[in-house]
Amino acid sequence: MAPIFSSFLALTLIIPLSNAQGPPSPGFSLSSRVSTVAFNTGFRNLWGPQHQKLDQGSLTIWLDKSSGSGFKSLRPYQSGYFGAAMKLQPGYTAGVITSFYLSNNEEHPGDHDEIDIEFLGTTPDKPYTLQTNVYIRGSGDRNMIGREMKFHLWFDPTKDYHNYAILWNPSEIIFFVDDVPIRRYPRKSDATFPTRPMWVYGSIWDASSWATENGRYKADYNHQPFVGQYTNFKVSGCTANSPASCRPPSASPSGSSSLSRQQALAMNWVQNNYLVYDYCHDPKRDHTQIPEC
Repeated sequence: MAPIFSSFLALTLIIPLSNAQGPPSPGFSLSSRVSTVAFNTGFRNLWGPQHQKLDQGSLTIWLDKSSGSGFKSLRPYQSGYFGAAMKLQPGYTAGVITSFYLSNNEEHPGDHDEIDIEFLGTTPDKPYTLQTNVYIRGSGDRNMIGREMKFHLWFDPTKDYHNYAILWNPSEIIFFVDDVPIRRYPRKSDATFPTRPMWVYGSIWDASSWATENGRYKADYNHQPFVGQYTNFKVSGCTANSPASCRPPSASPSGSSSLSRQQALAMNWVQNNYLVYDYCHDPKRDHTQIPEC
């Protein structure tokens, strides 16, 4: 996402329960229902081509003092399931954002919609923060209102690949980590829900002004290059040109658009144990701007 629209809110920490080891099973593997897409079939380089390498289906992008890198889907979508397996860099990564997201910023600059999965870089003594966010055009006055929910994870995302995904359908947005739903954003009104077609993006870039503890720690290029790794790309949904009869994948085994009871229990476990910031519960926010709360 573009730095100009990023939140400058500090984290409100909630300490995870000491006995929390891993979430209960969601009982349904949505990712297994969606075929893997080869990178070159579904995406292209967007910027920083010299900082992007494709090797046997796995994409590596990196940031150094000269540039970061990003990629973009070949087509825009109006709904669907969008995911990738990602592996993050260990050590000092403060100020660095590694992301996978939906946006139409190029089509509607300053007045766009966006659905974000962003890893906020960190210092070696602290865990990564996974930030989810939703931007909506709203009134079209270029006043971009962030709707951040931030999580720590029940595993180390630098040790191995894990699957991260966004399900966007006409009634809700659901964020998944390894098929476990971590956040559900329902459509409560047209003004608080993105409806215009979006492209799928991934990127690594320097967001030192806000990314790590509200900008307290900056990117330190003594640790360059900063690397993000992606594989197992999943894209299944309705393109901008699909007929009205097109339906995105179902969130639950019942075929309904929402979560099953078992999925909801798994999501509640994650939020009870690993949620570290919720914009709806931030007393510093102007709640007239976030009526869905």
